[in-house]
Amino acid sequence: MVKMTFTLDDATVTKLRRSAERLAKPQSEVVREAISEYAERVGRLSESERRRLLRAFDTLVPAVPGRSTREASAEIRAIRQARRRGGRA
Repeated sequence: MVKMTFTLDDATVTKLRRSAERLAKPQSEVVREAISEYAERVGRLSESERRRLLRAFDTLVPAVPGRSTREASAEIRAIRQARRRGGRA
């Protein structure tokens, strides 16, 4: 193990001490477990973020035009040709 030094605010120290006492574990073990649990959550969406993205998805998907691949390809071709000519007229 590596010994490290951190500076924590009073409220965090109080929470750490209470948690260690409640769990009957050394403070260092509580810190190790907390960091391990936090590291597992990093990169995952919170519940509120997940719900916000699902609402956006539910709003945007119905707005996607229901046209054929042929029609979409024709529109893309027209846009590309217009850009080559300097824009849509």
